[in-house]
Amino acid sequence: MEAVIFDLDGVLVDSEKMWDEVRRAVAHEFHGTWRDESTRAMQGMSTPEWAAYLAHDLGVRLRPADVAQVVVERMARRYAEKPPIIPGGPDVVREVARHWPVAIASSSPPLLIKAFLDITRLPVPTAVSSEQVGAGKPAPDVYLKAAELLGVEPKNCAAVEDTTNGLRAALAAGMTVYAVPNPHFPPDPSVLAQTTVIPAITDLPAALHTP
Repeated sequence: MEAVIFDLDGVLVDSEKMWDEVRRAVAHEFHGTWRDESTRAMQGMSTPEWAAYLAHDLGVRLRPADVAQVVVERMARRYAEKPPIIPGGPDVVREVARHWPVAIASSSPPLLIKAFLDITRLPVPTAVSSEQVGAGKPAPDVYLKAAELLGVEPKNCAAVEDTTNGLRAALAAGMTVYAVPNPHFPPDPSVLAQTTVIPAITDLPAALHTP
């Protein structure tokens, strides 16, 4: 193993529920119709993908670009009020970064990734949003780009994920995957079976066999 790549939402910030709440509110406010499968469908999507889903599939009466602006602005306000940082997450990144290069590969927009890094001051020189690549998770694009920027072969990277689509993305990239199952949206057991499952992010250094 030559590098460790972290997802953000659900791994380092407890924001999956926050994303869900904000998107649901926008859907209802702008006359869309929320579906039972909508939450899981959007997990891992890039900003253009979930904005189009809300506008076209759920009938939100805004253009996709406007959907994205409204949702991201509301998420940014929530981050500014009280960043939903998972206890111990930043310390884990610092510990892992003492031994390997680290990166973030997230479906969050660059604005929120930057907000998280500014708040935590983490030593993460490489952070990629799925907005900046061809497709969101479960496509492997964001993980492949992060590995490329690190100068490491994907097969020599460990990835840390929490949801079904995120796990699928990292597996499709050919990485060794560590799963921290999201308690709010438990991953598909058949996908979990292809990973190393750890109970909490604070268990990662031991699972990586940190010297």
